[in-house]
Amino acid sequence: MSFQTLIWLIPVPPLLAFIGISLFTSRYKALSHGIAISAAALSWLGSMVVVSRAIATEGINLHPLQSQINWMTIGEKSFLMGVRVDAFTALALFFVSWTVLMIFIYSTGYHNFGSPSRTQDQPGIPPKGMEITSKGDKHLVPTVEPLYGRFFGFVSLFAFAMYLLVVSDNLLTLFVGWEIMGLCSYLLIGFWYAKPSARDAAIKAFITTRVGDVFMLLGLAYLYSQTGSLQYATLFSGATVSLLASTPSHVLGLSSASLAGLLIFIGVIGKSAQFPLHVWLPDAMEGPTPVSAMIHAATMVSAGVYLAIRISPLISAGWDAEHSLTTPMIVVGSVGAFTALFASTIALTQRDIKRTLAYSTISQLGYMIAAVGIGAPVAAAFHLLTHAFFKALLFMGSGSVIHGVEHGQMHSGEHGDAQDMFRMGGLARKMPITFVTFLIGGLALAGFPLITAGFWSKDAVLAATFGANQVIFWVLVLSAFLTAFYTMRQITLVFLGQPRSKSVEHAGENKASMTLPMVVLAFFAITLGWIGIPTMFPGIGGLMPDWLPAFLGESVEEDLHSNLPLIMSVLASLSGLSLGWLIYRRQTTNEKDPLCLIEKPFLFVQRGYEMDRLYNVLFIRPAKWLSEVFSSLWLDKKLIDGSLHGIAKAVLGTGRAARRFIDVPVINGGADLTGRGIKQSGAGLKRTQTGQVQQYVVFSLIALSLAVFFVWILVV
Repeated sequence: MSFQTLIWLIPVPPLLAFIGISLFTSRYKALSHGIAISAAALSWLGSMVVVSRAIATEGINLHPLQSQINWMTIGEKSFLMGVRVDAFTALALFFVSWTVLMIFIYSTGYHNFGSPSRTQDQPGIPPKGMEITSKGDKHLVPTVEPLYGRFFGFVSLFAFAMYLLVVSDNLLTLFVGWEIMGLCSYLLIGFWYAKPSARDAAIKAFITTRVGDVFMLLGLAYLYSQTGSLQYATLFSGATVSLLASTPSHVLGLSSASLAGLLIFIGVIGKSAQFPLHVWLPDAMEGPTPVSAMIHAATMVSAGVYLAIRISPLISAGWDAEHSLTTPMIVVGSVGAFTALFASTIALTQRDIKRTLAYSTISQLGYMIAAVGIGAPVAAAFHLLTHAFFKALLFMGSGSVIHGVEHGQMHSGEHGDAQDMFRMGGLARKMPITFVTFLIGGLALAGFPLITAGFWSKDAVLAATFGANQVIFWVLVLSAFLTAFYTMRQITLVFLGQPRSKSVEHAGENKASMTLPMVVLAFFAITLGWIGIPTMFPGIGGLMPDWLPAFLGESVEEDLHSNLPLIMSVLASLSGLSLGWLIYRRQTTNEKDPLCLIEKPFLFVQRGYEMDRLYNVLFIRPAKWLSEVFSSLWLDKKLIDGSLHGIAKAVLGTGRAARRFIDVPVINGGADLTGRGIKQSGAGLKRTQTGQVQQYVVFSLIALSLAVFFVWILVV
């Protein structure tokens, strides 16, 4: 089998798993997860083989592994579909395959496989547990998810869509995978569909991301109209980018490259939850925790950054490092930097363990987008790689914590929010594996110096921004400080101190199917940073080869590296971690947050600066008014229905008039008159029917005589 054929096959196993589970095995739990995990393992194996080949291929960006087929032909135009593996694709395949496989394995434990089933558990609602008697005591035990097979079918389709997006060699096929992921996000965020909050969150995510997708589609159409192709090799070649950069679009003074890049970037804003289309991601926490890990690390939001890095030549078209940033670059960089700071301030105030991580994801994606905006796609790719592992780890850790607390609630009989960090505390002793792995992920998120992958990738972003735009640099430094602060706030509230509820006192470590994937991801959350240590890094630079920039084909970040970004990165991380621990280490109640000095401003930030309410006023209410008042009441009922009713009344009136003046007097009257005439004629003729032969002979002779007479006249 050729490597090109193998690339085609990478997305296939999850697709077949989705079809098989959906049609045949959804009722069989072990078979369903066995098929899904086996499919994920096959895609992982194929990805590792392809990644190994890509690493071994010298000049992989100049000579990528690729293959194409004719998708369709319209007239003289052929549309090609193909696969392509360059350095960036290999990087994406690596983190997607690893995180997807770990999430699939983790899901078996999260959904309590092997636990008893409870017939009273309602599909569409999280299982409530089963009461059993053990040693004379009655208590609840976890029960398996009623829609277990359905879950693995949906996440398999999710994985297929991401693999398709990654290996595509063109923006059209990428868009197909992009839209399938949008559908999967709707199905999985609303997996517990009997919960109104889950249904609302699913609809919100679907509609919000569709807003961005509309602009993205316009960008693709415009790009095709200008180039006649959506193939990477054509679009991002130096000649095409230069041509697009020199061609005016006649829109806001932008070049064709800038206009196409910004339109597509709006799609990125929606998918990667950047301001102002970020509002869907925190609510996406309504889905099961493995779904959160899929969305935040392996698929969905990572796909947005993946696309942003892909189109970076369009964003930066016409720019070189010796000149100031172009308008599109400033727009993209500003959106990323603002989102990073904006979301980190909201994360400071959250009580829910998953919502804190959700806003953290929005913030970290802002780092990557900012890096793309200032012309450092390598730094963005590096942080995308490390973020995938430590964020998947953190979400799995949060799910493990929630599981542990829920089990404690079953044993203690206590009721309360199992995701409220202020009801936790002391879980380091109860759940040691979860604690150690979560700590590693948290330190990577906070950019703890030297020993975590997150430090090296975040430092690369800061180093790049320092040389490109000072405003963006300092905004990201402040965001890094806040990130470290809320990370330690979360770790301290959840794991340190004393338990603040009975349910936490009865919590315990989870099964190996949940903890083992976390250990694997923790390993990568430490070691992946070693592939990008700059050779100019003080002290240890050069001890490890600066492999990643060379592999991706650029090393701009190394040239821009300075001691000041390094110092600020270290200070932001250590000061934020220290301050977070100092403030929350003595938290003994589950009530008030120490940061809540003035309640109203605190709650304002906690509710996301009331963005949902603002959108409700600016967009939702006007849309409802347009639909209910204008479209339904005036346009539909008065104009359209009124016109139809008027036409109906006119037709009925015309019919009545026709019946009164035409049908009854003319048609019916004429028919009646004709009938009476025929009847009278018949009656007259009847009198001639005497039955006498002589009379009939006379009539015949008269008729014959008349006939002869008329013939004679005609002849003469």
